[in-house]
Amino acid sequence: MNKNKHIIPLFAVVLLLLALGAKTANGMALAVDSDSTAVKVAAPVIPETSIIDEVIWVVGDEPILKSDVEVARLQAEQDGVKWSGDPDCTIPEQLAVQKLFLHQAAIDSLEVTESDIALGVEEQLNRWIQLAGSQEKLEEYQMKSISQIRQDLHDDFKNSQLVQKMRMKLVEDVTVTPADVRKHFQNMPEDSIPFVETEVEVEIITQQPRISIEEINKVKDQLREFTERVTKGETTFATLAKLYSEDTSTARQGGELGFTGRTVLDPAFANVAFNLTDPKKISKIVESEFGFHIIQLIDKRGDKVNVRHILRKPQVSQEAIEQGIARLDSIADDIRAGKFSFEEGATFLSEDKDTKNNHGLMSNASEEGLTSRFQMKDLPTEVARVVDTLKIGQVSNAFTMVNAKGKKLCVIVKLKNRVEGHKATITEDFQVMKAVVLEKRRTEVLKEWLADKIKRTYVRMNDRYKDCKFEYQGWVK
Repeated sequence: MNKNKHIIPLFAVVLLLLALGAKTANGMALAVDSDSTAVKVAAPVIPETSIIDEVIWVVGDEPILKSDVEVARLQAEQDGVKWSGDPDCTIPEQLAVQKLFLHQAAIDSLEVTESDIALGVEEQLNRWIQLAGSQEKLEEYQMKSISQIRQDLHDDFKNSQLVQKMRMKLVEDVTVTPADVRKHFQNMPEDSIPFVETEVEVEIITQQPRISIEEINKVKDQLREFTERVTKGETTFATLAKLYSEDTSTARQGGELGFTGRTVLDPAFANVAFNLTDPKKISKIVESEFGFHIIQLIDKRGDKVNVRHILRKPQVSQEAIEQGIARLDSIADDIRAGKFSFEEGATFLSEDKDTKNNHGLMSNASEEGLTSRFQMKDLPTEVARVVDTLKIGQVSNAFTMVNAKGKKLCVIVKLKNRVEGHKATITEDFQVMKAVVLEKRRTEVLKEWLADKIKRTYVRMNDRYKDCKFEYQGWVK
């Protein structure tokens, strides 16, 4: 049989002729075999603009669809990304590079947790909703329900996190020496030396407003009620988690965390989660730094556990907040009066365990390790807003902030030091300059790895892409 023709049973001839006429609108010709047992339909030549979707690249055994490119283009436009080259060439190449990293991540058995994925999805959804104006407008624009949009985003975020993990693994052993840094910058033109943004060092004293016993008991009673309803078979744990859990990163997944190691969990939570043995039973109430939980086992796999949980957070009363503000304002007045130093106050009065042993000095975790310097954008929003108004050595009035664990705190801060923005120097900004050289080395290593991976990977693309100017060589076989 001619591969350019399709065989259609005889009983369909009449329907085809009625629907299409002797000749279809796009020029498809109908012909009846001499034995009158079949109709042959010559395949039409379809203009590219009429194609709804198609495979445009294949990398290994992974296809890249035309629709994948359009979605990536739309996402980039929404994020304000500017292309350095032709987007019709750049986007497919970027998707192909992603396929190579994902393939290696699968070989190396890299994983990401569902809670991390969910957090990224919710952040993206919130950005889109803000851009659209409302959830309803976003659904109308994308012609999908919010649950469908969320599901589409899930795999994208999972893949992007796996790619990032794979990139970091490939360059984890890359290092640079002080001599490498000096050599890199010694003959560099002045206008190429990196600019260091304004940096500050901040000391902090925090106290958490007291939560009433009545509020704590109210939360515990809610969790006991949830346990009773699940035990009686009135509903499922996952349903209650979706409705009532205050862990927004997992609630939409029915409270499921995904397979997680002990060290990344709150210690009190981990002790209970890893001791669960029966998926039909629900844990006792657990208090962690985030609030109060009940936990249900899903499965165990080696040194990891997958559980569901429901988090409820006792609410702080306005009266307690006002009392906390007044208490810290009094402490700030005593510091200004010289009764004791801010550092002494932080050591003996602060409830922030991460800073009190360091005399209140906040630390910033970077790729190069801990540092006391922050750019304003790296500080908690509430802290940055206050610090921006302070002079060096000045102590703020008390204010409130929400910490990384979602708890409201009363806070005072002192601006210990401010270094205005400037051109980097080896003596003052070695870590900044080292980071520049290290990033350059890492980029070189990744490019070498990709060049080798492309050579050893099957790649096929539509002819229209073969004249593209790609960043990496070897795509066109």
